[in-house]
Amino acid sequence: MFQMLVSKSQSMKNDLLSGLTVALALVPEAVAFAFVAGVAPLVGLYAAFMVGLITALIGGRPGMISGATGALAVVMVALVADHGVEYLFATVVLMGILQVLAGVFRMGKFIRLVPHPVMLGFVNGLAIVIFLSQIPMLQSETPGGKWGWMSGTWLTDSALWIMLGLIGLTMAIIRFLPMLTTAVPSALVAILAVSLLVIGLDLDTLTVVDFLQEKTGDVNATIAGGLPEFHLPMVPLNMETLLIIFPYALILAAIGLIESLLTLTLIDEITNTRGRGNKECIGQGVANVATGFFGGMGGCAMIGQSMININSGGRSRVSGVSAALFLLAFILFGSSYIEMIPLSALVGVMFMVVLGTFEWSSFRLLGRIPLGDTFVGITVAVVTVFTDLAIAVVVGVIMSALIFAWRHAKHVEMETREEGDTKVYLPHGPVFFASVQSFKDNFTPASDPADVIIDFKDARVVDHSGIEAIDAIADKYVAAGIKLHLRHLSTECTALLQKSGSLVEANADEDPKYRVADDSLA
Repeated sequence: MFQMLVSKSQSMKNDLLSGLTVALALVPEAVAFAFVAGVAPLVGLYAAFMVGLITALIGGRPGMISGATGALAVVMVALVADHGVEYLFATVVLMGILQVLAGVFRMGKFIRLVPHPVMLGFVNGLAIVIFLSQIPMLQSETPGGKWGWMSGTWLTDSALWIMLGLIGLTMAIIRFLPMLTTAVPSALVAILAVSLLVIGLDLDTLTVVDFLQEKTGDVNATIAGGLPEFHLPMVPLNMETLLIIFPYALILAAIGLIESLLTLTLIDEITNTRGRGNKECIGQGVANVATGFFGGMGGCAMIGQSMININSGGRSRVSGVSAALFLLAFILFGSSYIEMIPLSALVGVMFMVVLGTFEWSSFRLLGRIPLGDTFVGITVAVVTVFTDLAIAVVVGVIMSALIFAWRHAKHVEMETREEGDTKVYLPHGPVFFASVQSFKDNFTPASDPADVIIDFKDARVVDHSGIEAIDAIADKYVAAGIKLHLRHLSTECTALLQKSGSLVEANADEDPKYRVADDSLA
């Protein structure tokens, strides 16, 4: 059921080591996102553990890592500030139910509607967001908010140079170690090597515990904790509560599924395999329902951690499960060791993720692909950085659809010929909302003969706008006293024609059969 077996092309060792690498990088990420959402660090860590474990077991994409994410945290902060953390837990449960329903009703297939320029923009925008999220690590004080780092206080003198040097060393190890050996993930070696260097030379640089204590203002703060405990959200079970949490749950469910399914698609392309979108929707939903009942903030797929896992050799469900279990072990037993890890090592790992995630090839596409596609990709990247992923993807899909409609509106051509005393119009191309004006402009009732045929053999009426255009043209010809014949229309078109249905010449053998996008048929 859980497909825990590893194929010959995969290595259990690589999966376990990549899982350890991911778990080490998850700690500061989960803590940081918990602070963004306005909740305690353990709420983020429990979410990373539970969401990561459950999606690794029953999700639709082996090798993909899920946990607490910034895309969800920025939505949660308003709910927590206005109503408290208990309402957040209830919202996460409802969010999970909505995601399960999305999988049950097979809505994962709609990710296919996301065009490639939107995918490029999503990947590039998310790479920029990951990069910007690491900037506060180079500051001694950072005001809250998404853009707090812009007015933060930077590290000075030796502290900054030591931090930058260790980041550079981490990146160099990750980059060049695979040239010597691939026996162990280079990111794990880099974290261990930099940690040992800092401890051995007693370098004065920020560690994980320094970051945690700075964020909490508590010199005794720690990531240590116990096992997550079952906890029913302490909220009134009434309509008022539902009205409060449902809008947040709907937005969180949409963002979570969009980010998860886009990450799934990206990993599919990298690994030349095929994930199961609907199964992933159900996996994400079950994980969030469970997390809400165990005091977690909810989560979704994490592109940064997923890229670390894939680049470290993690391919099967073992890598995701081991990452979650290692994270739990850190919380229960190894907190003192994890807190000693320099932030510079983890920042260096994430910077390498940024370099690997960003589609540098997109620069080479400039001038080689249609200008509209370039504009869509840039817009999605910018919107991702300044708002959130869900809005960016929706904007990108709408822009792509409008550009597609505009392009195809130009493809409607009209051929005319004379057959004795009859004039025949033969439109070519799709007749829909964007092309109806140019379609109607081709007809000249004032100068046409007494008998006219419009033959739709090489045209397709796509939507209700096309139907209305045919009706309007028929009205003009009837008003001019001209006999009009409509040929080769589908039965759906004929059924929808309100005024000119009687003008259609039916031919069961030759008439096309296709659906028209119109609510009337429903």
